[in-house]
Amino acid sequence: MTSYQLSPEHEAFRHVVRDFAAAEIAPHAEKWDKDHHFPVEVVQQMGSLGLFGLNAPEEFGGAGDDGDFTSLCVAIEEVGRVDQSLGITLEAAVGLGINPILAFGTQEQKQSWLPELVTGRALAGFGLTEPGAGSDAGATKTKAELVDGHWVVNGAKAFITNSGTEITTLVTVTARTGMVATDRGERAEVSAIIVPSGTPGFTVEPAYDKLGWHASDTHPLSFDDVHVPADNLLGERGRGFAQFLATLDDGRIAIAALAVGCIQACLDMSVEYAGVRTTFGVPIGAKQGVAFQVADLEVMLEAARGLTYRAAAMKDAGRPHKEVKHAAAIAKLYATESAVTATRIATQIFGGYGFMEEYPVARFYRDAKVLEIGEGTSEVQRMLIARGLGLPVE
Repeated sequence: MTSYQLSPEHEAFRHVVRDFAAAEIAPHAEKWDKDHHFPVEVVQQMGSLGLFGLNAPEEFGGAGDDGDFTSLCVAIEEVGRVDQSLGITLEAAVGLGINPILAFGTQEQKQSWLPELVTGRALAGFGLTEPGAGSDAGATKTKAELVDGHWVVNGAKAFITNSGTEITTLVTVTARTGMVATDRGERAEVSAIIVPSGTPGFTVEPAYDKLGWHASDTHPLSFDDVHVPADNLLGERGRGFAQFLATLDDGRIAIAALAVGCIQACLDMSVEYAGVRTTFGVPIGAKQGVAFQVADLEVMLEAARGLTYRAAAMKDAGRPHKEVKHAAAIAKLYATESAVTATRIATQIFGGYGFMEEYPVARFYRDAKVLEIGEGTSEVQRMLIARGLGLPVE
């Protein structure tokens, strides 16, 4: 059994991130959310704190041996505890922006892109989802043709985080690059290609008007005869889909950590409010109807945190990918669905005030739902878990 007890170093790091989040993020989160403002300056402060380089080598500006995936989850949890928008910004910047290049890039690609990304001076997007291809990511319609030493990319992507900020430098996209023969006939060959921001024909469409994550940057993208060098192929040709699926396995643990931060925030707010709000002469926390719901929040938090850091510890320990993938799906499913439930409970405890935007609980309520959707829906997680048990589920 892999130990997932956080070390004293992890706990000390947690307090560093918590202090930063309390001082630099929490006081502004409500206004950023209201204004749909992406706080570039604070994102870069997060970079200066080293949060984007926790699992990157020192040669690119990362923490090297002093960092690990568990530390990244701690950072995401603590940032997400005060602002889910900044939490997903960190999660996507590392898990979806940096990690594909770190895992599959050539040395030249790493040297070209990672130093800016790892230090938070730049961001990168992850272009997998399309208007008609979400959980069925194999239905990619974006195409890339190799012509005279360049990939010519045409197509569209949807719901891409960190793709349109003023410091975004690239988006890695999946595209059909041909057809390959299989025992069942032909299938699309899907490859991953790095598309630098500002490349002619690459258009970042207007930002979405989202239910939640208002301070997070999310755009649809379009590609109209976008020419990029052949060397911008990321990893092996035809392995793009597999590479992105592997990337999502790690991302699901990180999303679970973001959900843990959400549950922690709901518990903190509920305990405080239940202690000061009085009815019939006593705090509402004296009533079983409230106190028992708060107790349920504590149980959900401990279970979600345990599953999340167990999966992170398995990854850090180098356990087989199949085991990590299974643990990641379990953590993502339980933590995210618990986060949605936690926000509903917290809103109920706050009563009418929970419905008012002046209270953070309303923002967390709006932010939580997408946790069950992004980087693999709850239905996909159940499918993966069932397959891991040997069931031939489709």
